[in-house]
Amino acid sequence: MNKNVIRSVTMVSVFFCLLWLVGLGWAVAEYYAGKPDNIPETTNLEKKVEKKDGLHIVAIGDSLTRGTGDETGKGYVGVLIDEIKEKSKQDVRLTNLGVSGQRSDQLKEQIQQTEVKRQLQSADMILVTMGGNDLFRGGQGLLEFETAKIADIEKKFLENMNFIFQQIRASNNEANVFFIGLYNPFIELEQGKEMSAVVRHWNYQSAELSAAFPKIVFVPTFDLFELKVNDYLYTDKFHPNTKGYRLIAERVASLLTW
Repeated sequence: MNKNVIRSVTMVSVFFCLLWLVGLGWAVAEYYAGKPDNIPETTNLEKKVEKKDGLHIVAIGDSLTRGTGDETGKGYVGVLIDEIKEKSKQDVRLTNLGVSGQRSDQLKEQIQQTEVKRQLQSADMILVTMGGNDLFRGGQGLLEFETAKIADIEKKFLENMNFIFQQIRASNNEANVFFIGLYNPFIELEQGKEMSAVVRHWNYQSAELSAAFPKIVFVPTFDLFELKVNDYLYTDKFHPNTKGYRLIAERVASLLTW
């Protein structure tokens, strides 16, 4: 066969081979055009499935959070949990971090602990009782209600609570926070009416502070105990009894949306 013919056939073959490769490359490019570089690991639907079930409620504060004085051992927190379970038909997990005798300066320290922050981050609802030990101090407040010392104590308390609320919101900006106000357990004593004026002012300032933060609700309790305080107090005449705690739980429950 003539060498020129062989050369011509070879060149034609190479041309068609190159043409085929170009066509293959174009087809592959068209197939992958517009596709994402990285395929998401989960879709939006799958993310919804991964969302935790039930509610996580965190309670912080003093002996009222612990339920001291309630013969059933539930306290207002336990009664409220039962109410939420019944009406929401959801599982509820409670983390109770209350410390009997705790003051606001001690809660200020507790709220900065790593594990406490972790619990607050995962909470759907946060319950707070605080102030009784700051103000009453085992009855010492009754002796000082007319002095400037009460004003100083109230000011320091509000400063501590402002810091505590800031820390709560830094850990969790979504959970509803319910801050339980004070009642006056000494209302029927000789200086009870004067102490009531102090408690009402204390509660007013606490409510104003709560209103400065999103989703922090002040829960008044003063009126619940005002007319029949001894009917709702434990034998120590300071902590609520079972009926008293139920009143507080019902007041908080009335503020919830189902």
